[in-house]
Amino acid sequence: MSEANSKALEGVQVIEIAGPGSAYVGRLFAGMGAEVILVEPPEGAAQRRQGPFEGDVPGVERSLVHNYFNAGKRGVTLDLDSVDGQEIFKKLIKNATVLLESEPAGLMKKRGLDYESLKKINPALVHTSITSYGSEGPYAEYPAVDLNLLAMGGLLALGGYPEAEPTRPYGDQAILAGSQFAAIGTMLAVYDAEASGQGQFVDVSTQEAVTMTLQHAIQYWDYEKVERTRKNQAGAGSAGSGTYRCKDGEINVGAFRRWDALVQWMEESGVARAEDLTEERWKDREFLATPEAKRIFGEIFSEFAMAHTKRELYEGGMERSISLVPINSPADVLASEQLEFRHFWEKLPDSSRSRDLVMPGGPFQFSKTPWKIERPAPSLGGHNAEVLGELGLTGRELQHLAEGGVI
Repeated sequence: MSEANSKALEGVQVIEIAGPGSAYVGRLFAGMGAEVILVEPPEGAAQRRQGPFEGDVPGVERSLVHNYFNAGKRGVTLDLDSVDGQEIFKKLIKNATVLLESEPAGLMKKRGLDYESLKKINPALVHTSITSYGSEGPYAEYPAVDLNLLAMGGLLALGGYPEAEPTRPYGDQAILAGSQFAAIGTMLAVYDAEASGQGQFVDVSTQEAVTMTLQHAIQYWDYEKVERTRKNQAGAGSAGSGTYRCKDGEINVGAFRRWDALVQWMEESGVARAEDLTEERWKDREFLATPEAKRIFGEIFSEFAMAHTKRELYEGGMERSISLVPINSPADVLASEQLEFRHFWEKLPDSSRSRDLVMPGGPFQFSKTPWKIERPAPSLGGHNAEVLGELGLTGRELQHLAEGGVI
């Protein structure tokens, strides 16, 4: 067990082939103290060309996506489709604990860098492959982006309102779901490898990771023979729920169990017609589900909501045990006093920038092995001399490899 103030994954070396599926896994491991070496093609990973960019100026070092997901890592460039690049990669793997990659199914085998080949070099290696549909099966070699995977996993069907097309949530949520399950599976395999001395292949399907999020929705069919579908603006088909505008944004209300408390609050605030909501019919769930009930509640509650800010509604709701939740914008989240209190935000100094980068920190806190990102994301090939030099390559060899487009 790690000593106090040491790092949870100290001593674990991770080789990560740059790609959307592996990026967040590598970041999590770097924050927990693993040495993560990011391997990019000589021209740089695609993530470097993904906006938004710092100052809205594109550049391979300015992508905020790259700078967030790759903070804490060392970086090298390597052409894995060249013989020289493959031989250098095998040297990197020799003492590695984990290989993370999200290359298309079959590509690593074509390169001679699949698990069966690499375990001959390092029997204790944990090789985690994160693909769209898994390494085998009729869809294994089909390309996909986040939207495809949300759709194929079933989650997209629940996003948005029934009167419109399904809505994709922001931020590559399918990719992140695959990454999170990959992190868990990888760590379980590392524990086993430490005990047995033998690594294994961890095969992560992003489609399956997305489908795992539907366990609750699937149970609706199992137990009630009801298929979960998108709900309309009034929430779960009932008055007293849904999203409404307020003074400075939007809030979501769910007043089923605290109807009387909400109505009393509106009456005390002088809201017109609030007393109408005390009639006996508002205790009838069938009536609450009718268009008339949703229309009447919406008209009355909207007046109340528009007279208050998100914070006023949230804090007033907490005092009365009413579910009134602000729909925070990114700016609201950045200003959150709760996140500030828990030191959630990380500031990474970088001598190449005029100001520190502020980004989300660890998704958990450890009492003995604190989370810490110690370096900004690597510049393109920024650690070639350092990392490849550790493998015994000389400066002249590195120059020759660079001239040949290998690094």
